[in-house]
Amino acid sequence: VGILEKISEIEKEIARTQKNKATEYHLGLLKAKLAKYRAQLLEPSKSSAAKGEGFDVMKSGDARVALIGFPSVGKSTFLSLMTSTASEAASYEFTTLTCIPGVIEYKGANIQLLDLPGIIEGAAQGKGRGRQVIAVARTADVVIMMLDATKGEVQRALLEKELESVGIRLNKSKPNIYFKPKKGGGISFNSTVTLTQCSEKLVQLILHEYKIFNAEVLFREDCSPDEFIDVIVGNRVYMPCLYVYNKIDQISMEEVDRLARRPHSVVISCGMKLNLDYLLEKLWEYLALTCIYTKKRGQRPDFTDAIILRKGASVEHVCHRIHRSLASQFKYALVWGTSTKYSPQRVGLTHMMEHEDVIQIVKK
Repeated sequence: VGILEKISEIEKEIARTQKNKATEYHLGLLKAKLAKYRAQLLEPSKSSAAKGEGFDVMKSGDARVALIGFPSVGKSTFLSLMTSTASEAASYEFTTLTCIPGVIEYKGANIQLLDLPGIIEGAAQGKGRGRQVIAVARTADVVIMMLDATKGEVQRALLEKELESVGIRLNKSKPNIYFKPKKGGGISFNSTVTLTQCSEKLVQLILHEYKIFNAEVLFREDCSPDEFIDVIVGNRVYMPCLYVYNKIDQISMEEVDRLARRPHSVVISCGMKLNLDYLLEKLWEYLALTCIYTKKRGQRPDFTDAIILRKGASVEHVCHRIHRSLASQFKYALVWGTSTKYSPQRVGLTHMMEHEDVIQIVKK
């Protein structure tokens, strides 16, 4: 029996099993088996490595955004509008066959936008180059899920299912579970909160399924068996995702309003160029980038060339970005901007920078 058959059998059994107290162990075990088989699917088989080119695109710019969606939802049109790259667009499915990178220039940052080929159902099992598409998506900082507003709900559920099954978790944070395999001593299980979805017995059963018999487990929040499995497997990617509903010019105003009010959602129309600037603002917010400007002594700040860093960057990060030896010669820095109590403020290496701060570094 191939892996795919095993997976579909388990999925059928999960669907058949009624959810009650008596079956929760059974369901937990099935989910653990399912996660195990799916992980095997993703490991590239040794024989197929030679044929077919991959989608590896050099990472460039300050952040990377992956455009995911079904064929013909307007991904290529969107790429052509937002960047100077022309991706072939036509009204038939599968116009884009490889990964096409473009660059959005916004607030001084270069954001790399990847137009990935359309995903079809069953992509996680490797249909329609789905695996390569999803592998590239795992390297992005934010996923933009392009949906057709005329059939949005169906598409969204299918895409989420495909991404879930390959370990991409959208708009979720990492489960707060401490887990450490050990050499001996059995399984020690503790929790700092009341658990309603997992029990010690279920945790042991799941661990045994992964052939782990000695480990330390501490639940710091009330997690589901699925989240616990994610922690054991350990190769899950948690990333922010924007659901973008395109073609809103083809649906009613009430429907547009309903879609726009959903969490993490933006409505646009590439055909009529509606609401694209708002989408860029949201994207910037989800990428959580900050621009820092530098200034030399006795001169005006250089506002043409910003240093782009992740939110929560310190003065030390800025030093490393300018030159790797700068931090070792650092004496103090003067900072103007919202991160300081008064301008300029004398700060050390650990000072946290905020968006559009100006910094002058004084060396020893």
